Amino acid sequence: MAYDEELAQRIREALTDRDDVVEKKMFGGLCFMVSGHMTCGVMSDRYDDIMVRVGKDGFGDAIAQPNTREMDFTGRSMKGMVYVEPAGFESDADLAAWVARGVANAESLPPK
Repeated sequence: MAYDEELAQRIREALTDRDDVVEKKMFGGLCFMVSGHMTCGVMSDRYDDIMVRVGKDGFGDAIAQPNTREMDFTGRSMKGMVYVEPAGFESDADLAAWVARGVANAESLPPK
């Protein structure tokens, strides 16, 4: 199964003001990289969800939000990463807020 292209387009639109975004096929889906760091993405196995890399420092707050769960792509917990269900990003503003969390984490990391 392919990833949700409409959802990928919504993420592209949330990142439109940046010139350091690269799209990369990863995890059987599409990830969005900012300054060389993974921020968020859409996956084929979780067709309706988005994946957001919030980092270890942002994980506690992110996982406490409604419609989130810890990312366990390999069957093991992936610390600092969450899945967000569609109810958590129905509006463009909600999606932009999740994308911003991923971007903030990427910006906190050393340059690649």
